[in-house]
Amino acid sequence: QVQLVESGGGLVQPGGSLRLSCAASRSIFSVVYMGWYRQAPGKQRELVAEITTGTNTNYADSVKGRFTISRDNARSTMYLQMNSLKPEDTAVYYCDIAWNTRQHNWGQGTQVTVSS
Repeated sequence: QVQLVESGGGLVQPGGSLRLSCAASRSIFSVVYMGWYRQAPGKQRELVAEITTGTNTNYADSVKGRFTISRDNARSTMYLQMNSLKPEDTAVYYCDIAWNTRQHNWGQGTQVTVSS
């Protein structure tokens, strides 16, 4: 069974930056989907950013121009660079990687808190 381990969350002031990592227990070279989602208290989980069909990327309107999703195949790791963070970015962030269209795999989540 594939394991995804997230790291990089924490407490940051508004305007600050964080980089989240999602390390996979197997090669990500042949994945069909990679994505970051977040869930704030009392809200539904929402898409933040995704990589589909190899290199195509999509972002939620609320994070466009501030967040960047990327991957390092050699390290089997996906990243989310988050800049200009806002209090409304506070949430638990989850990574999602799929090696086939039938099964998505989720990380355990990492807390991001943006507060002064």
